[in-house]
Amino acid sequence: MAKIVILGAGLGGLVAAYEIKKTLGRKHQVSIISETDYYQFQPSNPWVLVGWRDRKEITVDLAKPLNKRNIELIVGKAEKVDPVSKCVRMPDGTQVDYDYLVIATGPELAFDDVEGLGPDGQTESVCHIDHAEKGAAAFEAFCKNPGPIVIGAAQGASCFGPAYETAMIIETELRKRKIRDQVPITFITPEPYIGHLGLDGVGDTKGLLESEMRDRHIKWITNARVVKAEADKVSVEELNEDGSVKQAHELPTRYTMLMPPFRGVKAVRDIEGLVNPKGFILTDEFQRNTAWPEVFGIGVCIAIPPMGKTPVPVGVPKTGFMIESMVEATARNIAQLIEGEQPTHKATWNAICLADFGDGGVAFVAQPQIPPRNVNWSASGGWVHLAKAGFEKYFLHKLRTGKSETFYENAALGLLKTHKLKGHS
Repeated sequence: MAKIVILGAGLGGLVAAYEIKKTLGRKHQVSIISETDYYQFQPSNPWVLVGWRDRKEITVDLAKPLNKRNIELIVGKAEKVDPVSKCVRMPDGTQVDYDYLVIATGPELAFDDVEGLGPDGQTESVCHIDHAEKGAAAFEAFCKNPGPIVIGAAQGASCFGPAYETAMIIETELRKRKIRDQVPITFITPEPYIGHLGLDGVGDTKGLLESEMRDRHIKWITNARVVKAEADKVSVEELNEDGSVKQAHELPTRYTMLMPPFRGVKAVRDIEGLVNPKGFILTDEFQRNTAWPEVFGIGVCIAIPPMGKTPVPVGVPKTGFMIESMVEATARNIAQLIEGEQPTHKATWNAICLADFGDGGVAFVAQPQIPPRNVNWSASGGWVHLAKAGFEKYFLHKLRTGKSETFYENAALGLLKTHKLKGHS
């Protein structure tokens, strides 16, 4: 019997637990280590920020679906991965041994990279349900005394969709409350242009997102480096292409949400051969670490080089479907290793993304997510908001019932000719 341990119970980790258990069957043990006893659907956090969702609606109690699938749940924060001893060490001195380890921790949020950044500083966050709830309370207070808003991302960020969504959703909510005319909104981003998304754009995301911002009277600053966030202002340097300072801005604000840069979590940082200097997991084309071949990496925690040089550092996002393709390749490759074979399955890293703007949105399909691409498509419309809400309900139902995929999901992906594994006909 092989023991497979998954570190992290976010989107990648939880789906991996279901998929690996389904692939390997009952004769092998699957365990998942989670900091909390619940899963949170992070894409819904911008809705929490404006009161459109609450915690209960977007969280899943892990015990019931995992027990149903005979997957062991270990609640606690891992202290350190020990690839030499093939175990995960826990803070209480115990250890979780493994034959194969799947690291799916997600990132550590590097709020400390910028003075004043984060929910313990002067800015709000949509990276965690706790942050979003705090941000929702602050938003209600703001609406009683409205003023300027600053939304966006700090230098080194690699997740831009939530920043765009938050700006547009807040703008929609302010119109509903009839106070939009009292709120100047500025969007700041390290991206070299609006719609870059860390991917050098997908389809016409530049044109679509710029058009949305013009229609909503949202001003923007690109190539932006955040110097300091304070309660009443955000200090930003706008850079030229050569990295010199083009202009310094002091943006007045009464409400600020900035996406932070990411880094690897402490449990994996500084392990030679396992991670890069920022603590992200090094993987090959089979999602496998070459120095420690029993270890796999999936999701936001893996290392992907940036899309070329930019004046301000811009990371590469790892979107939901892209992560699910990593999951399926990992599950099948572990099964091959158990059978004494070499891994052959490669994730497509295809991406399907729905960015909701409250009353519309932008969708894109990138095959693969990293260019050059076979498919490079984007579109906008009111249907995106409905599709995002429908996907939220579907995905949470899938996780609550302990499924990694359904017949309907596979049928829809087949129609889109979007697959998780390379070589799929």
